[in-house]
Amino acid sequence: MIDPLDARVVLLDGETAATLAQVLPLLLLTLMVELRRVEVHRRGRIRLTRTLLALFFIAFGIVELVLVMSIDGTLIPFEWTDLLLALLIFGLLGLLFWLSLLDAPGAKRRARDDARSEHPRS
Repeated sequence: MIDPLDARVVLLDGETAATLAQVLPLLLLTLMVELRRVEVHRRGRIRLTRTLLALFFIAFGIVELVLVMSIDGTLIPFEWTDLLLALLIFGLLGLLFWLSLLDAPGAKRRARDDARSEHPRS
């Protein structure tokens, strides 16, 4: 008889999952820097562009979550610490997405803030 609690799901071996879990966030960060540089999030249909970026981040987060949970060599069964760390990474990716959509302060505001830092009140 087959015990359903004894099921093992292996997507990738542990070494490959660990490598991908480390490399993919660096590629995501590079991509986000370039997207900010060319201001993709402020072009064309802004709502559509931001929705597509959100869907990309969700898909990337799910892939990263699966990779982190597979680092020990199996996706199921998993360690609770793997799940907690994967959810933490998913939350940090959400924060990165939110920060990537914020507009930079205008030139006047930056100049005002710089002037305040040079001449603090006594």
